[in-house]
Amino acid sequence: MGFRGALVLAATSFFMGVQYICFNVDYRMLYQEVTEQAVTDGFQFYATFFNAPPAIRALLHGMIGVAFLALLAKIHAWDESAMFFDGSSLIGYIFALAVYATVCIPALRTVVEPVKGVDSREDQIEAMRVLGAGNTIIIVLLIGVLLLQGGEEYARRAEARELAKMIAGEQKPAADATPVTPQEKKNQ
Repeated sequence: MGFRGALVLAATSFFMGVQYICFNVDYRMLYQEVTEQAVTDGFQFYATFFNAPPAIRALLHGMIGVAFLALLAKIHAWDESAMFFDGSSLIGYIFALAVYATVCIPALRTVVEPVKGVDSREDQIEAMRVLGAGNTIIIVLLIGVLLLQGGEEYARRAEARELAKMIAGEQKPAADATPVTPQEKKNQ
């Protein structure tokens, strides 16, 4: 695995780790009966998440950008592996970024900073559920990116093994052959 592949894995894993932390709140809003305690915990968690220091947000967005740039750098080779594995990974990652930008951020704003007179508590709860669903979709997409990157590495290693077997198969009969003397050549 090369440097660019390691960057993709590290940055994608970081982004997915942040999503898994959010999933601790999201599963209670999505897959269990919504209780007042779950709503209060969700509001508190997402308020903390939203009001994080700029350095924390810069780290998150920087790591997201690192993975995106590393995928672009990997696809630059444009061989079969890049087309299938890295191209599919890039598409999945772009979808994850699109969900983050168009679903998660607006829902997070509604949860933490509701518009006075427009957003009710029910709207905030619904936004938190939408946010949880968006985070779950992002997790699935990022798992797909990681699986594709692992599949690429497996395919490269399998190809190298097969190539080594073919080379060893070509060289072995040549090594086993006994040298032909000039006399034997005349008799043939």
